[in-house]
Amino acid sequence: MNSHCIASRLEISGVVQGVGFRPFLFALAQKHNIKGEVSNTAGGVLARVEGPSCSLDAFVHGITANSPVLARVDKIDVTKIPVSGFTDFHIIPSRVSERRATLISPDVCVCDDCLTEMRDPENRRFAYPFINCTNCGPRFTIISDIPYDRPSTSMKDFAMCPDCRAEYENPADRRFHAQPNACPVCGPHVFLTDNQGRQVAGPDNAPAMAGALLKKGHILAIKGLGGFHLAADAANDQAVRLLRQRKHRPHKPFALMARSADKLHGHVQVYNDEKKLLHCYHRPIVLVKKYQRQGCAALSPALAPDNTCLGIMLPYTPLHYLVFDTGPDILVMTSGNRPGEPLSVDNQDALGAFSHIADYFLLHNRDIYFRADDSIVRIQAQKPRFIRRSRGYAPLPVQLNKALPPVLGCGAGLKNTICLTRGNQAFLSQHIGDMENHKIYDFFTHTIAHFTKILDTTPKIVAHDLHPGYMSTKFAGQYAADREQMATGSGDPSFSGIAAQIRIPLVGVQHHHAHAVSCMAENNLDEPVIAITLDGTGYGTDGHIWGGEILAATCETFQRKAHLGYVPMPGGDAAVLEPWRMAAAVLYTATGSSFLDLDMPYIRQMDRKKLAFVCRMMEKQINCPKTSSCGRLFDAVASLLCIRHTISHESQAAMALETEARKDTGKKPADPYAFSLDRTMSNAADDPEYIIDMMPCIKDMVADIAGQVPAPAISRRFHRTIVAAFALAAEKIAGSAGLGKVVLSGGVFHNDIILTGLIQALEEKGLAVFSHSLVPTGDGGISLGQVVAAGAGMGQNQ
Repeated sequence: MNSHCIASRLEISGVVQGVGFRPFLFALAQKHNIKGEVSNTAGGVLARVEGPSCSLDAFVHGITANSPVLARVDKIDVTKIPVSGFTDFHIIPSRVSERRATLISPDVCVCDDCLTEMRDPENRRFAYPFINCTNCGPRFTIISDIPYDRPSTSMKDFAMCPDCRAEYENPADRRFHAQPNACPVCGPHVFLTDNQGRQVAGPDNAPAMAGALLKKGHILAIKGLGGFHLAADAANDQAVRLLRQRKHRPHKPFALMARSADKLHGHVQVYNDEKKLLHCYHRPIVLVKKYQRQGCAALSPALAPDNTCLGIMLPYTPLHYLVFDTGPDILVMTSGNRPGEPLSVDNQDALGAFSHIADYFLLHNRDIYFRADDSIVRIQAQKPRFIRRSRGYAPLPVQLNKALPPVLGCGAGLKNTICLTRGNQAFLSQHIGDMENHKIYDFFTHTIAHFTKILDTTPKIVAHDLHPGYMSTKFAGQYAADREQMATGSGDPSFSGIAAQIRIPLVGVQHHHAHAVSCMAENNLDEPVIAITLDGTGYGTDGHIWGGEILAATCETFQRKAHLGYVPMPGGDAAVLEPWRMAAAVLYTATGSSFLDLDMPYIRQMDRKKLAFVCRMMEKQINCPKTSSCGRLFDAVASLLCIRHTISHESQAAMALETEARKDTGKKPADPYAFSLDRTMSNAADDPEYIIDMMPCIKDMVADIAGQVPAPAISRRFHRTIVAAFALAAEKIAGSAGLGKVVLSGGVFHNDIILTGLIQALEEKGLAVFSHSLVPTGDGGISLGQVVAAGAGMGQNQ
């Protein structure tokens, strides 16, 4: 080393493990004649480098300018150190430390290089369903701990053969330190069984036989990256309907997987932004508009009834491509699980869970350590929006604009995710599901334990929803109690949770405040905003069920400024599954018990005795909780129009109502129905609170129904009324409160008519509008709002 040589220590943080980062640094060092060493650490990547000053500058610049596709460099800390006299550049074994701060890459789709090798009969990995390299393959779902090295993955039981070992140890090879590296000689293998677990095909022909069986109309269970799918030929109506019957899933849309985007022509309209999403390495399910081209063989009409869209993804594992070689062009690929339970990840569990559904099982012997459902994305208002953020995206963090103490957000009751903060990063988990049984609860607690371990973060605050009945709320209380017991020395020393030295506060965050703060957090908003939060259910501070709210909010606190007028929910939770009850509720609220004498199709289709009974319940206020829910209002209108009186899955009636509105062919939509903004008596003139009364709208709709106005026109006009009512209320609140920014959050904004319409209406009123694009607008994003609200100000409400 000459006298002009200097040395630096580089600590690189971000997604820098399992993505070919050290081989990239090795090649970069060769290019700039840099000497030194690099290793993985629990915090990311550590490099000690030596060379001329200009060469070191070029090396550091190249790290961010030319990093691998899957890498994300968040920070490079550069420290000058003494020159050691390195004569070469080496990749050395990982350094284990007490601090764990690295980011783990999500699972990503198989890369083109690996696919080319898999298609080459002369390649030793020809037709191998587990081919991978540092640029592709499993990551998050096979990791048990960090640093991300093979002994900490489910590949630890597969000793590499000499050829794989040589690749793994060669810095110039694409598989250098690719932890899942394997081949047919030394790696996992695939096999096919019948639904009794009897093997019918081995590694050589299992994928081909599976594809052929699908083409013949059989239903298969296929083990993938993050769990099982149930597969069937999407063009075989009999197979699709049989799958619905066996799975007890009469209406909820099925996800599809297409051999290639070209095979979608004639079935859906795919625009450029959607095509980019389909082909991105995250490989989400993308919602695209149905379009049946004349002369093109139709897909089964039972795939997504009462819906204008199909959810489609492209293959993302080598096994998927091999099945398509002999299988149909488009497959149903729906989640493989018992109803209401988490995705199955274990072979024996899957055989026990749905041997009555699948005729055959395509299995493999690589364990899935951590389940992850497919992510779901839709282009709305020119942006990709998450309906579910899971495989391909979790556990990458949302970057916050300020550091927070370690906060655990326990999420909501439905579409649960958890969130854990570390500094200015908020780590959202993959989709956990509806917290309604012990298996989902076990998955929830396992997720919390796993995240605290791999992030090396012990929560100092635990945030939860205000609803006392949610399992996530009950967990938060028990977690804090266990920690307090341990802190005082009275707990069980064998407690399996995280060791605690201090008591931690429990912070209840109101559901819609959490929605608002979630949107604020991902848009880096600190100042007070107007928050329009529209969803189905959220426990209010007055003990009622909220869901049609306008708040004046900061991260720390909120005031309720407007809401939909309360209506009864006859039968409580039963009204969620039976929208006819909500139709009766809005008719009763609008007209009184005389609604029973209305001459309209809804009344004629209902059981007269049931309607009269529900009417008496409302008169006597028996089991009729009050709700301001926008979601329940959509349910009511769907039933009034005789679109759906009962549902078999969440949001079914609202989705059908949106579909009905899309059928309206009128060039110029009618004006909104009537509504009123009523100022409450309790507020001062300079600080008004409004009730958004939709009963005039209900009366007008009843008149339109009597006048035989088509249901699509009524539905479209109702959507316009929701937009007009909330836009006007927000404008009035903005004027009185002096606020100019509006955030939109809540599951109702999955409705494209409402989201795009409200953005346009608010912007026309001069308001700046912010919405979700990093986390779901529904309850899957609640946990982010919980941690930010709790971390900012202990979730105080007004």
